[in-house]
This record gives sequence, C-alpha cells and structure tokens, in this order.
Amino acid sequence: MTITASKPFTVRTALDEHGLKGEFVRKDASWRNWVSRAPGAKFAPEKGRYHLYVAHACPWAHRTVLVRALKGLEDVISITIVHPTWQRTRPEEDEHAGWVFGDPNGKPLRNKDGNGGPFPPAYPDNEPDPFCGAKNIRGIYEKAGDTDGKYSVPILWDKKLHTIVSNESSEIIRMLNSEFNEFAKYKDLDLYPEHLRDAIDAVNDWVYPTINNGVYRCGFAKTQSAYDAAITELTESFDRIDQILQNQRYIAGDEFTEADVRLFVTLLRFDEVYVVYFKTNTRMVTYTPSILNYLREIYQMPGVKATINMEQIKAHYYTSHPQLNIYSVVPRGNDFTKLLELPHDRDLISKKRKLQE
Repeated sequence: MTITASKPFTVRTALDEHGLKGEFVRKDASWRNWVSRAPGAKFAPEKGRYHLYVAHACPWAHRTVLVRALKGLEDVISITIVHPTWQRTRPEEDEHAGWVFGDPNGKPLRNKDGNGGPFPPAYPDNEPDPFCGAKNIRGIYEKAGDTDGKYSVPILWDKKLHTIVSNESSEIIRMLNSEFNEFAKYKDLDLYPEHLRDAIDAVNDWVYPTINNGVYRCGFAKTQSAYDAAITELTESFDRIDQILQNQRYIAGDEFTEADVRLFVTLLRFDEVYVVYFKTNTRMVTYTPSILNYLREIYQMPGVKATINMEQIKAHYYTSHPQLNIYSVVPRGNDFTKLLELPHDRDLISKKRKLQE
C-alpha cells in the first residue's frame, strides 16, 4: 500500500478490524524486521541503540517490558511509556484516537479538543517523546514512513537509523531473549529453549487465538453470534489452562518460558478488566486456585511487579473507547494485585511430578 495525495491510506485502531459477521479480526503487524547477531545484519544488537515505546495498559507491550526486566536489559534498551487514555491524534484530518505522550509533568499531550471531555490525569512516568518530538505514537509511525495506518504499541525503535524495527510483540520478545545476551544481566535465562520449542509453540498456537486475542474477540464483537463463538472458545481454553496448571508448574512444561509471559499478561488483566469490560464473565482468576497460584509465582519473580501498573491498565480500557464506555467510569474492583502478594506453593507441583516419575 502506498500513500498518495489523492488517495491516502485509512488510519484505524483495533476497534475498526472486523469481519463480515461482526467478528473481531486482528490484522497482522506491519513492521517485522529483526535485530540479529548474524554478520552484516542491518539491525545488529548494540547497547543503547534501541528504544521501546510502550503502554502500561497494553498486554502486547507489557510482554516486551516484562522480558526486558527478566533478562536484565534495562540499561541496554531504553523505554518511553505513553499515557493510558487515548486522545484524538489529528482532529483536523480524521477521527483517529490513539496513544499520546505525556508532557514533562505527565499530562497527556493532546490537540485542542482532545476527546472533548475532561482532561485526563497526569501520571509521573508518562514522558515526552525523547527522539522525534512527536505528540503521539502516530507521529512515530509517520516519522518512519508507515503506510499501514495502525499506530500500535509496542514499537522497537532504532535510534541509529531513525526507524521502526518491529511492532510485533511476539517477535520482539524473542529478540530480547536471545540477541542481546552479551549485554544482559541474566543471559542464562532462556525463555525459548531448544528442548521446549515444540511445546511452547503448541501452547502459543491455542492460547493466542482463544485467550490473548480471545478476550478482544469477546469485547469487540459486534454481533451476538460472534461473541458467542469467542466466549465459548475462551471458556474452554480457560478450563484447559486450569487443568494443565493443576498438574504442571508452568503452561508449557516444568520450566518458565515465553509461553508463560504471554499468558501472564492476559490473565493479570482478566478479573479487573476483561470480565467486566469485554464480557468474559464465564470464568474468573480469583475463583480458580491453580491459575491464581500460578500468577502469584510469576508476579513474585524478581523484576515482574515493577512492570505492572494496574491503575493505568484500568484507566486505558475504561476511558479510551467512548463507543464501549461513553462516560469513562472506571470500576473500583478489588485490587487484584493484593491477591498476588500472598504466598504461593507452586513448587509443590514440581515435587509431586518428580515423585511420580
């Protein structure tokens, strides 16, 4: 797709991606380059060369922040966190609303009319764009010459070549896992080990469409039949996860892997957001002991808690989609993260399996 003066491409968000039957159909990411240690690679791993643009709220972005922390790459790859509440990005041109940067005080940068409502609150870690001077994520894509029109996070940005490397989270986390090991504090951690790759890929193949993307298929469905199909698959997969975790410490085996990272970021948001906002109320993590205990173990791993900001997670979902929540009222909830502070006993699963072998 090319941009022309007479026929510009159409900007969009995930809310605009639907099939003929009202079902949510997420389009593939458009930027799919790789950071590689291979000789002569265009995007070679270097300390300080790359930057992540992320949102606390977005589970896809959270994957990358989580792996960055688990691998100890905070001093290698810099980061900017955008404001959780979407704003109009070019109100003089179109209706698009999306991620915006903060000003020096953490207030969202927005155009004159914003969303037409009260000014969203400031968050201290929502900062200005440090490289392009953009007001919003749309500006980053435009700086890179994007022709796709979906301005999503995460973005892995190359400071040297001034362009986007990738906006596909599943591929970014694999780059972070393997390509920056010479700079990583925890280089021995391998989230995609050779001996478990088939198992990891098999889990990802059903968890992604029915759980990770399944919650969006429920929440963004425009017809009852589309919702019914999505919630049925989600419920079956939730129960499948429950059964697996009753007998296995992690979702793809006895080792913590990228499959757990991908599952964790969705389940973390499940009770506080998806059950209410996306109508996934056939199940709850709070009332599923094996899954709650599993989340506790991951939440309590070094570095994980610091990547989580439930206030901004809830602020984004409940205040960014007027067509889904016109008054932007944020439900109070039960402070789900407090449940994750309680002790877990997931190590007993491993001991039990060893006794059985």
